[in-house]
Amino acid sequence: MSSGTTNLRIASINTNGIRAAFRKGMGAWLDARDVDILAIQEVRAATEDIEGLLGPEWNILHDAATAKGRAGVAIASRAAASIHRVTIGDDEFDSAGRWLEADYEVNGQIVTVVSAYVHSGEDGTPKQVEKYRFLDGMATRLPEIALHSPLAVVVGDLNVGHKTLDIRNWKGNVKRAGFLPKERAYFDRFFGEAGATVEGVDGSTGPGLGWVDIGRQQAGEVDGPYTWWSWRGQAFDNDTGWRIDYQMATPELAARVTNYSVDRAAAHDERWSDHTPVVVDYAI
Repeated sequence: MSSGTTNLRIASINTNGIRAAFRKGMGAWLDARDVDILAIQEVRAATEDIEGLLGPEWNILHDAATAKGRAGVAIASRAAASIHRVTIGDDEFDSAGRWLEADYEVNGQIVTVVSAYVHSGEDGTPKQVEKYRFLDGMATRLPEIALHSPLAVVVGDLNVGHKTLDIRNWKGNVKRAGFLPKERAYFDRFFGEAGATVEGVDGSTGPGLGWVDIGRQQAGEVDGPYTWWSWRGQAFDNDTGWRIDYQMATPELAARVTNYSVDRAAAHDERWSDHTPVVVDYAI
């Protein structure tokens, strides 16, 4: 890199409970990974727990869920954030524990990082209604973030496989939350050309927002690489997974990607979450 350029390494992981993840080996992964900003979903712990696990060298922002022991998002960083925000959607919508934005100054530029945890949903139930409300909130907030900071990235467990390439057994999941056409259409618009009319996979139309799916940009049109596998059966060993953990960036930040990695465990018994970290290096 040229002089004056910083390599900013941003990692995202749904820990499925950070205390359990550390008991199973997350700490060893983190010690070896030289991460600058760590976005965490499904924290399921108190702020003091996160501080105790990560140690004093990390600056920690944490937005807990309204229901104790559920959801929760956090961002841990080597340098302190200048400001952070925690709401999305309409005033009556409870987004606690699911959306955390933070601004960081890097080489005199503001980089905005969002740790997001979208509802898993369940078709035909109030859980799915809540998921659509959250996705509506994202559709409103993403353009605002891009205006606020040209260098912005939303990372986390977004609980939607955008394309058939993102789920190994996609044919068996077309009527299941996480791969419903209406959900996927939001992502068609998120990643569609900015300002253009985008037709979603469900036939709906809306304006493209112009964000970039870093995983797909870097991997190309290939199956996966998957980021979540069920604990049950041989899903991990057979790589029968879903790619539902994203780093989605503004075009200006996406142009600065120097490396993308899905840190898949070497073996089933070495996993410390049902998700795997997604790690991206940005030249700032």
